[in-house]
Amino acid sequence: MHVVDTPTAEIKINGIKPGTGLGSISPVPVKNKRSGKKPSAFRRLVSVLHLWFGLVSGIVIMIVALTGAIYAFQPELSDAFQPYLFAEKTDNPILPASQLKSIAEQQLPGKKVSRITYGGEGRSTAISFNDKKKGYNYTVYINPYNGKVIHVQDMDREFFRQVLNGHMHLWLPDPVGRYIVRYAALIFGIMIISGIIMWWPKKWNKSTRKQSFAVKLNASPKRLNYDLHNVLGFYASWVMIFVVLTGLVWGFEGVRNAEYWVFSGGKSYPGKEPKVKTAKLATSAAATNQAPLDIVDAQIRAQYDINAGRTQFLLPANGKAVLTVRYFPEQKRSFNADYLTFDPQTGAALPAGARGKFKDVNGGELANRMTYDIHTGMIGGFPLRLVVFLGAIVTASLPVTGFYIWWGKRKKKRLAAN
Repeated sequence: MHVVDTPTAEIKINGIKPGTGLGSISPVPVKNKRSGKKPSAFRRLVSVLHLWFGLVSGIVIMIVALTGAIYAFQPELSDAFQPYLFAEKTDNPILPASQLKSIAEQQLPGKKVSRITYGGEGRSTAISFNDKKKGYNYTVYINPYNGKVIHVQDMDREFFRQVLNGHMHLWLPDPVGRYIVRYAALIFGIMIISGIIMWWPKKWNKSTRKQSFAVKLNASPKRLNYDLHNVLGFYASWVMIFVVLTGLVWGFEGVRNAEYWVFSGGKSYPGKEPKVKTAKLATSAAATNQAPLDIVDAQIRAQYDINAGRTQFLLPANGKAVLTVRYFPEQKRSFNADYLTFDPQTGAALPAGARGKFKDVNGGELANRMTYDIHTGMIGGFPLRLVVFLGAIVTASLPVTGFYIWWGKRKKKRLAAN
């Protein structure tokens, strides 16, 4: 290391040179604005964890946050840019489910229908063909009033499906990508806590309050970057902690079960839907001259206003599975749906399975049902979705601003070493 001698500039204070008159005034080292003490071992540990977790998971967090921000307004954007979601309404009633299914099957011969969705009044009916093993995923959109095919969509190429794929598994093969996102969410949850600890001032006063809660827009680029990370990150944390927790409910079965146990007062999470026993399949709907699907359809129409909400028929993948119908009274929120199960061979109603009608839910099921609506902000309508959107945008910026803070400190250490 080379030491270079440089001349010291003369400094005059009130016209007097240092070392002359009125006593000697010598240069004094500037004290740290903070206490000058080293951070505690706990804070150093938190700082190290925050740094390395951020460096390891930063790219994943950016992708998940950006795709989540886009998907927050999926309903409005889909309605604006996908005209096939709407159907010209006529005086005719909505056609029976089996007839709409048959029309869709003519568009995709050899493929099996997995779901039928009535979109509500003035909206098309979506007939889904999805088989992961055979590798196809299509949706046929039909005008439910006259049976006219409006559009056939390969869902693997649909924009919002791609956004969702990125959000859920980074466009990687499902088991691998989902695993990465799951643990990145867990890491981000830890980073939210460590970030709040690092944000918390050692002493509260007027100055620290201003620095902690406000971004200084006219500051230097370095200070502005720090404020964008520190201040905006703090505000976003109180939104994103709920987004992360609900994401962990999906990602980890143990978290889902724990949530159910806590909010149900100690009950275990219920199992899957019951299978239809082979002995019960002997009964036929032929005597009524109706397809079993239409018998189910008629029961749903008798109980619910299918023009007001969304209705989904989840068709069984095999002969022993039940046919499940989900009725959503609202277009966007899903927690208050009714779930009904039917024998797919006869159309007969079956006892409620793991989920039933909304009026019968316990606290555990209500918490599980609300997971999606809390995660997306749907639970609070447009204002909360806007808050979630802004929180996601800030979250996507944190790896960038955090990296520049780290890089600046690293550069400073190099200069100090030289």
